[in-house]
Amino acid sequence: MSYLSRTISKSTILWLIFLGLALITFLAANANCPASNIVSSVSFLTCTMVLSDLGARVIKVEAPETGDDSRSFGPFIKDYSAYFMSLNRGKESIALNLKSKNDKKIFEKILSKADVLVENFRPGTLDKWGYSWNVLKKKYPRLIYASASGFGQTGPLKSLPAYDMVVQGMGGLMSVTGQPDGKPTRVGTSIGDITAGLFTTIGINAALFDREKTGKGTKIDVSMLDCQIAILENAIARYFSNGEIPKPMGSRHPSIAPFEAYKTKDSFIIIAAGNDKLFENLCNTLNCKEYIKDKRFISNKLRNTNAEDLKIILEKYLVNEVTDHWIKLFTKMNIPCGPIYNIKQAVENPQIIFRNMIVSSDHKKIGKFKMAGNPIKMSNYKDPKTRGEIPELDQHRKKILKDFKIKI
Repeated sequence: MSYLSRTISKSTILWLIFLGLALITFLAANANCPASNIVSSVSFLTCTMVLSDLGARVIKVEAPETGDDSRSFGPFIKDYSAYFMSLNRGKESIALNLKSKNDKKIFEKILSKADVLVENFRPGTLDKWGYSWNVLKKKYPRLIYASASGFGQTGPLKSLPAYDMVVQGMGGLMSVTGQPDGKPTRVGTSIGDITAGLFTTIGINAALFDREKTGKGTKIDVSMLDCQIAILENAIARYFSNGEIPKPMGSRHPSIAPFEAYKTKDSFIIIAAGNDKLFENLCNTLNCKEYIKDKRFISNKLRNTNAEDLKIILEKYLVNEVTDHWIKLFTKMNIPCGPIYNIKQAVENPQIIFRNMIVSSDHKKIGKFKMAGNPIKMSNYKDPKTRGEIPELDQHRKKILKDFKIKI
């Protein structure tokens, strides 16, 4: 039995335990919907991938012929999108035209057994097709209806399209990313999409638990822009505490020093000496004990104020040896530190391999494909090295029609 199968209602528990799964249905963002109505796809692809990893049966409803947008995103292996494959392991695919009478019947039959519907069309799109929350909650009172969109289901911007970078910019994140006085810099991953996907997943799990108590489904409304505001952390605290508008600081932490990347003989090292004791250990290890009592550095507040002076001093010592040398010494003194890895080094890190953070899935045409694993490790459940198959478009139609006893 999977984790999610324990959270579902008693009225559907027998069917779901028989499958060993909870059922999540989600609509690809371009399922027979004009391109102008597409919001994004990565947010709900992330959400449903996490739910699949946690044990949900995920049925992906895609547009006939084309499928969801991410099937056309590079890089490609033998004309198949590695991007798509990295986010769709273990999901089932069925192609439906929701403007077709027969396909609507299939969709509604699946929906009648689903615990959760996940969609990320622009607000109002599903309403036009007869699948608004107000309609579905009457037909399927236990259904959890999760919507992830650019700006949410309410507010003056609700009808506008959005992609990850749009909300990175509007959410303030790009204004605090990059080097001082540098050009606008995008965060190196699709964090606008990914955070929305993760918050949607959290909302779905909370809604499943709530349904155990109330017996009722609920609507979840997650805005990508809202999620960017939610993760501003120190930046928003600085603004509301003293009116300061934060700016990019490179690798520096805005409130702690020394806490950034420092130059060594061969590369850079991250040092995060977050308190007085760690700073003392750092100075002792670098053999510059005189700075422990230096008036500029005797507290974190003063070190942060004088962070530029402190960086010049520390790098004067650090550039004499390579990064690996310092990591060995600092680690012995329990000083938090680390190298800056490229992607190859990161995925080949023995710690990452040991934690099963690189897994593989099978694809019918290209064979095994490697991808990032699930960071959620649960003591009662295995964390397999091989995940569910990567679906081709409409691959599971026959299986789904059979499972749901649908005759067309």
